[in-house]
Amino acid sequence: MKAPLALSVALAAVSFLSSPLAAQDKKDADTTVNITGCLSQGTKAKDFMIKDQAGKSYDLRGTPGVDLKAHVGHKVMITGTAMRSSKNKVKTGSPEEAERVQVSNLSMVSATCQ
Repeated sequence: MKAPLALSVALAAVSFLSSPLAAQDKKDADTTVNITGCLSQGTKAKDFMIKDQAGKSYDLRGTPGVDLKAHVGHKVMITGTAMRSSKNKVKTGSPEEAERVQVSNLSMVSATCQ
């Protein structure tokens, strides 16, 4: 009788301990994003934006080794880490929700945004 009880307690402990770890792993995985869209210059020299095919805009920050400026006007695919949401003004002058992304990798899909 004691063996099934001990086994139940051990399984419950493993389940309890693995749940927070699984939640943390999911949280970390959720912060990595892949976005394909047209890269454009922001209002400042080091500001860049990308608009995905659904029309959502992302404010981009490059990392050393990622040359965003060389791909302005190109359709690109970026991989990065979502940082936080902020309000940004787009070229039309109207505020738009934009998520800030720290870009870790960029690959050109097309030399044009069409």
